Amino acid sequence: QVQLVESGGGLVQAGGSLRLSCAASGRTFSNYYMGWFRQAPGKEREFVARISWGGGNTYYADSVKGRFTISRDNAKNTLYLQMNSLTSEDTAVYYCAAKRGVVLRTTTGDIDYWGKGTLVTVSS
Repeated sequence: QVQLVESGGGLVQAGGSLRLSCAASGRTFSNYYMGWFRQAPGKEREFVARISWGGGNTYYADSVKGRFTISRDNAKNTLYLQMNSLTSEDTAVYYCAAKRGVVLRTTTGDIDYWGKGTLVTVSS
């Protein structure tokens, strides 16, 4: 069992930045491929970014590429998402996700563990 707790969400103006964190506990964090998903009001949950076990490989949705950076600190059991140049389109609940042993896919049905989410609101 892995527990994931997100933090760092809030209200920010368009063009601003936020850094989200996801604290993991319960199992060996470095055994998990990690990712971020988001769900905007009235929309389905969508993939945002993922990062490999050691942090050497990352992958982003086209909508956030060049603006968001995913990273992890295995010593601190923490996942991060640095979000820059935010727009109203980035308003959503952001979820931390974990997949054990294999590459985390971009589809929501393949995730082993989810956090409860943190709300990001971007005002225009």
